[in-house]
Amino acid sequence: MKIYEIREMKNEEILKRIEDEKGNMIDLRFQHELKNLTNTAKLNLAKKDVAKMKTVLKERELAALKS
Repeated sequence: MKIYEIREMKNEEILKRIEDEKGNMIDLRFQHELKNLTNTAKLNLAKKDVAKMKTVLKERELAALKS
């Protein structure tokens, strides 16, 4: 997911996506432990997507405090 796509989303949408990605990461970790995960890069991409979404939320929070 690109950062500009995340910035276009509303806070509620971002929070929902974070929860979805966390659930997805649990499934990916489980598959990885069972040796069923063929593309292990998906796990890193999911972690990075969550980090990007949290960063955008924090930026918005800080901007709201400044104004």
